[in-house]
Amino acid sequence: MSLPNLSIYSGNSRPDSIFLNSVYGKEVQEYKDSLKAKAEELILKGFPETIVKLNDILNTPKFKDRSFSEVHQEVNIPVPDPVLFNSHDDDLPPLKKIKRDSSISSDGTNVFVLPNGPVPTNKLLLEVIDIVKPHIRKLIEDSNLLKMWISYMIPKIEDGNNFGVSIQEDTLAEVQSVESEATAFFDQISRYFVSRGKLISKVAKYPHIADYRMAVQELDEKEYLSLWLTMAEIRNRYCSLHDMVIKNIDKIKKPRPNNATESLY
Repeated sequence: MSLPNLSIYSGNSRPDSIFLNSVYGKEVQEYKDSLKAKAEELILKGFPETIVKLNDILNTPKFKDRSFSEVHQEVNIPVPDPVLFNSHDDDLPPLKKIKRDSSISSDGTNVFVLPNGPVPTNKLLLEVIDIVKPHIRKLIEDSNLLKMWISYMIPKIEDGNNFGVSIQEDTLAEVQSVESEATAFFDQISRYFVSRGKLISKVAKYPHIADYRMAVQELDEKEYLSLWLTMAEIRNRYCSLHDMVIKNIDKIKKPRPNNATESLY
């Protein structure tokens, strides 16, 4: 099947009518109608349910009043015995000669095998991340749906009477901002694992330096706080979007009044 030639319609014909009669026009319109129905159900029912659910999660022991010490985890890298070298003092007996180990260099200890096995990631933080990530994804999906719904509500460009359209555009900009912010939450999680891996490699290379071990604990505390803040921000974004859309839903759904109806009064 070939698509109709849209360049042949007369000035009195409506391009949208020609589109609806095309091969895919009806299917696209059905998709738009179903998307609008899903978006309205999401706003009226889905958002309030999600807000209540997120509040309940933030009040669980994993998030509320949890001590930072609970998220600490040993790095499973022992501190090796110090290497002793012969003393050149004639008054002291010579120490046992120790052949220089090729694994020791001026840049630190070259680690080939960790004596206690692999260094695990922080299990408690993994549990929290498993809780947070699905809600980040859901916020992105819901924002995308809301963005498309508002976009379909924007009428064709005309002169004047665009106050309702400006409300639509302001709401759309807020939804796009929320979507971008939610996407950045994923980057934050991946950066944590990269940063922790680098610190663990420092601990393995310089096992006698306690500051690197302390830095791992500080990073875990920081990530836990960031995960709590992420959950709180997800909840807050749902609240702000719901409040903004509900307050302006009449203008979003009908940005321009019907002039024919107004003329009757």
